[in-house]
Amino acid sequence: MPSTAIANKLAKSQKEISVSEFFEKNRQILGFDSPIKSLIMGVKEAVDNALDACEEAQILPDIVVKIDRVDQKEFRVTVEDNGPGIVPSSMPNVFGRLLYGSRFHAVRQSRGQQGIGISATIMFGQITTGKAATARSKVEGAEAAKEIDIIIDTKKNAPVILRESYTPWDEKPHGTRVEYYMNGRYVTGKQSVLEYLRQTAIVNPHATVTFIDPDGKRYVFERATEQMPPPTKEIKPHPDGIELGTLMNMIKSTKEKSLVKFLQNDFNRVSERVAKEICAAAAMPETTRPSNLSLESSKQLLEGIGKVKIMAPQVDCLSPIGESLIRKGLKHVLLDLKPEFYAPPVTREPKVHSGNPFLIEVGIVYGGDLPGDQQVQILRFANRVPLLYQQGACVVTKAIESTDWRRYGLEQRGGSGIPFGPAIILVHVASTKIPFTSEAKEAISSIPSIQEEIELALKACGRSLRTHLNKKERKGKTRAKFEIVQVIIPLIAEKTSQIVGKPVPDLRGTITKIMNVVWIDDAVTYEKGRHKVKVSIYNYTPKQQKFKLHTVLPKGALDLGTCSIKPSEIKEDDKITWELPKIVSTGILDLTFDLNGLDQEAFEETEMYISGINPVDVMGADPLPGDWDLQGVNFTETEAVPEAKEEEEEEPDYDEEGEELNEE
Repeated sequence: MPSTAIANKLAKSQKEISVSEFFEKNRQILGFDSPIKSLIMGVKEAVDNALDACEEAQILPDIVVKIDRVDQKEFRVTVEDNGPGIVPSSMPNVFGRLLYGSRFHAVRQSRGQQGIGISATIMFGQITTGKAATARSKVEGAEAAKEIDIIIDTKKNAPVILRESYTPWDEKPHGTRVEYYMNGRYVTGKQSVLEYLRQTAIVNPHATVTFIDPDGKRYVFERATEQMPPPTKEIKPHPDGIELGTLMNMIKSTKEKSLVKFLQNDFNRVSERVAKEICAAAAMPETTRPSNLSLESSKQLLEGIGKVKIMAPQVDCLSPIGESLIRKGLKHVLLDLKPEFYAPPVTREPKVHSGNPFLIEVGIVYGGDLPGDQQVQILRFANRVPLLYQQGACVVTKAIESTDWRRYGLEQRGGSGIPFGPAIILVHVASTKIPFTSEAKEAISSIPSIQEEIELALKACGRSLRTHLNKKERKGKTRAKFEIVQVIIPLIAEKTSQIVGKPVPDLRGTITKIMNVVWIDDAVTYEKGRHKVKVSIYNYTPKQQKFKLHTVLPKGALDLGTCSIKPSEIKEDDKITWELPKIVSTGILDLTFDLNGLDQEAFEETEMYISGINPVDVMGADPLPGDWDLQGVNFTETEAVPEAKEEEEEEPDYDEEGEELNEE
């Protein structure tokens, strides 16, 4: 057959493929590649949509997930929320058309981006069970809820409504419920629906999530806070890291008539002054019409952008969890594990990848009933969504593996890989566009700038863990020494006195010479909405001591009227200083005060610092940082222990510019 005839035959067989038809035949791309994952993915997509809708309407989410077993393979999944609802005219497209959504073009943080999730779930259920999905939604003020039975015409990527009606839903003023059937497999454990919802509750502490499993068992993750995440604002693309093709597309679509106005009005953080600097750096006239730019001049402009220092993007396009809510979410959900230490969570400043702002948050939990002979548990999150699968392919895991955790008190064989120890490492990546490895959104691509930011946050959190472990070790050794001295020396003195026939001498001076330490202990109790703090200072040295005690308390919480010793100084940022009276040898001084207006878990231990005394002689407080007068200092990075300092000098940390960090 002549080649032209073959070409004509091939041309006749070519036809357009519907996006629904493509994903119908390649559903593993969306994460529906095993019975266990399919069930989780279905729940995940519906819950993500519910959380996004509630947050956009500034409604505290109440979400109910129910899974019923139809037979050995088939399940009925119901997800209900109290969000703003969906207007009736939009329901067919929301639930029955792939790549239909409102967030794809918006440069702001959200869980859903592609408009695939819930409609793909309905399509998968339709493929595996042949059954339609039922969606019900009610907007505020409506007399009844709109309810539809829906399937998807995969050839046309279009919804097919099998039934529609209006039904009373008096118990809900507004909200949405979707019910669908799918083949799957229900399991418990680390990769399960229950674990997904548990992790969702950790990073969404403002939500109440109720789960009813196929056996009828009810799990309720109550909200830990009434505080809603800050609403995200849509911004324009940031020029830092933008790629040539993206820049050319923006040039092609802009309505601006001059290059300087294009830069100023189509990009984020580009003022008129910065736009003129870019034009000068690119050696291009400010009045150049963007429509006249060629490939070479676009490259020239991109080089000019890279030469000019541009402000980091504003944070209001992102919705970080925040340090206090990360701690609160972890404590609320992990209460039964009784961890001994929550490292102060770290939130990095926003950075930019390919024009998209992102920031990193890290938290570490240590001790308690966490297993010490296993690898640490890694909790990965992207825009407040748990990532349960493809851990090894994720940039979060790569950053954890490349950090030397031996320096921070965890076992790590060979100095790389996932460390071992009784710990949980939480990493949250927030971005206007998460660079996932696939449409299944199970892992984040290994972008160097993102990995670097994660590593820096991990090291900052790791320093807090190391300081805690060093303090714990020293305190344990000193306490054991003290207990031995308290028991053995009096026995020796008693026996000796009996032998020589003399009275037992006063041993306090002898004990203080052996101990030679100022011991500082604190105790915090919570009663009727008040934290009662007691700091006890024991002078186990052979001479009297006089020094200053410092701490940082939650803003406005200190009740001055309850202070047993009045503070000598209170700074605006609630850094408190007490000039303590002289404490005689073997004497004890108690400092007490109350804190008002805090949640119970908001304050559990007092970070204390001392000055005016050799820190080597003090147990239970760190030396006052040299930058005490600076705003926003992270005191957890203070090196209180000489051994820890020596370790840092052997292998120092470096900042983003490669400069050695001075943690003293």
